[in-house]
Amino acid sequence: MRDFPRRAFLAWSLTGVAGAGLAAAAAQRSRQPHTAPTPAAPPKVEIAKPLFEISLAQWSLHRALYAGTLDHLDFASTAKKAYGISAVEYVNTFFKDKATDAKYLSQMNQRAADAGVKSLLIMIDAEGAIGDPDEAKRTQTIESHCKWLDAAKTLGCHSIRVNAQSEGAPDEQLRLAADGLRRLTEHAEKLSINVLVENHGGLSSKGSWLAAVMKKVNHPRCGTLPDFGNFRISDTETYDRYTGVAELMPFAKAVSAKSHEFNDQGDEVHTDFRKMLKIVLDAGYRGHIGVEYEGDKHTEPDGIRLTKSLLEKVRAELDVAPR
Repeated sequence: MRDFPRRAFLAWSLTGVAGAGLAAAAAQRSRQPHTAPTPAAPPKVEIAKPLFEISLAQWSLHRALYAGTLDHLDFASTAKKAYGISAVEYVNTFFKDKATDAKYLSQMNQRAADAGVKSLLIMIDAEGAIGDPDEAKRTQTIESHCKWLDAAKTLGCHSIRVNAQSEGAPDEQLRLAADGLRRLTEHAEKLSINVLVENHGGLSSKGSWLAAVMKKVNHPRCGTLPDFGNFRISDTETYDRYTGVAELMPFAKAVSAKSHEFNDQGDEVHTDFRKMLKIVLDAGYRGHIGVEYEGDKHTEPDGIRLTKSLLEKVRAELDVAPR
């Protein structure tokens, strides 16, 4: 019998070993539990943000607050429960002696948190003229506002609203108001709080003048709170509200939708909300717009609801319209 060639024998042996290895691997796989493939993650659904959020300015309920039928501590929960609004703007008048009361401010925080309401800002009145011609009085006004900066920080607000009140010729008032605002804003900066000026009577209701004040202050923490309705400079002089809001919007960090009276179609009779909101949005503003009903043609609850409904209606219209 002829000997099996050594080279062929080696090739046969290797083939056998490889086959045995493959068989063993197959057997091992058969003993392992079957694992289903991991399903692909569902695509993320992007929820479109509204063009702006709606807040409630406390002044909308000033009659109820002054009459005692609404307690200041219940304001945040009332905004949510009665009107479906989840952000509020306080007025210092309604807790005037509580700016440094840690316990009271803690109660305000707790009430807002329990209601799921965000505190945005405090509107400050009756703390002196920020542009007072008297240097000592101007300094005192700045110091009087500082406690409200601390209160705003405690409440989680982003801003306080002040008034650019002064006396003298327009250019002198501009210089004095800018000086007071700049100094107050330097205090606010340390707390990461903004100082906002509203068109609120006198020269501050002249949009071009207040815009010039902002440019002179020239501080990122100092801005405006344009109000749709406060453009009466004096008993004999008013300023165009649409021009005024357009001039103030480049500096705006909050906006107030002032309302007084509504017709049967639900439109405000003094302000064209469609025109006004287009001005606001065209300026690139996407923050909160505050409901601030101030009229006497409707009850406060009705005025708030009418203002909110109009804001929602126009927002929906503008959300689909080219701008």
